[in-house]
Amino acid sequence: MKRRNFIKTASITGVGLAIGSSLISCNDGISKESANQNEDAIVDTMRRPLVVATWHVKAATAKAMEILQTGGNALDAVEHGCKVEEANKKNQTVGNGGLPDRDGNVTLDASIMDKYGNCGSVMYLQNITHAVSVARKIMEDTPHVMLAGEGAKQFAVSKGFKSEDLLTESSKRAWEKWKIEAKYKPIINIENHDTIGMLAMDNNGDISGACTTSGLAYKLGGRVGDSAIIGSGLFIDNDIGGCVATGLGEAIVKTVGSFLVVELMRQGKSPQQACEDAIKRITNKPKSNFRDFQVGYVAMNKKGETGCYSIQKSFSITKFHNGTNEHIQSDYFNKS
Repeated sequence: MKRRNFIKTASITGVGLAIGSSLISCNDGISKESANQNEDAIVDTMRRPLVVATWHVKAATAKAMEILQTGGNALDAVEHGCKVEEANKKNQTVGNGGLPDRDGNVTLDASIMDKYGNCGSVMYLQNITHAVSVARKIMEDTPHVMLAGEGAKQFAVSKGFKSEDLLTESSKRAWEKWKIEAKYKPIINIENHDTIGMLAMDNNGDISGACTTSGLAYKLGGRVGDSAIIGSGLFIDNDIGGCVATGLGEAIVKTVGSFLVVELMRQGKSPQQACEDAIKRITNKPKSNFRDFQVGYVAMNKKGETGCYSIQKSFSITKFHNGTNEHIQSDYFNKS
């Protein structure tokens, strides 16, 4: 090869190598970004399906997970999961067998919310075991969000729900014992675990939630807590996540607790951080008597991350994920 041709060829080759190196560098950058996105997607997918609920309710979370694993959606999962505890007569804080108000009436509150933000709730419902399913019927079959009292019962019966006496002998005996002194004071972590709240994420990554309760035992007739109030006992935003609450409903309503947790997650907080900040919103209020009652939150974000926190010790959650149905004690604020 002549010297002139050698220099020309070498120059062209050098330019080609430089261009190739540049292209490789650009491709590496795209590949890394793509790899990171793919890694996030894989992690998110690995978290599905997922169920979390307030308190020790493994039978309920197992039912919800069974539905998710057989192709059901998150809305079906939370409804049927909550129905397990509503039908459990040994659970005196939910559904059939719930402790009555001070007049001896078992009254139920419940709510449900789907991935689209649709919601339904029922309050002061009597003689119908599955309040959560009535709430879903309100959401799907009416233009309303909430029905209460006798109107709610009439609607439920019109939809085929069975009317029955929900006051079991065990709850009746407890009520009659209470009437001897008839003093009312919430009992932390006994009476106040008056709610099953459940969140589920299905295989599509969609989130739904439900909440159902017989409310505080021996309450004034007509009292409604947080469970039936969208944004207080339950809130879902499928772009962000969801939250359910348990404990003294009056305190939760005053801070619109579940909505607050979801909004804190929207601002970038993790579910754990959001639950802790929402609890502090209660405890930091001037003249707060937080030592006298319990509130607990459990939250889930769109990534499938979860968190829980309460005012007092002994709050717990049940989490079913990756084949493990686990009862977990929550961290808490009041360690004094």
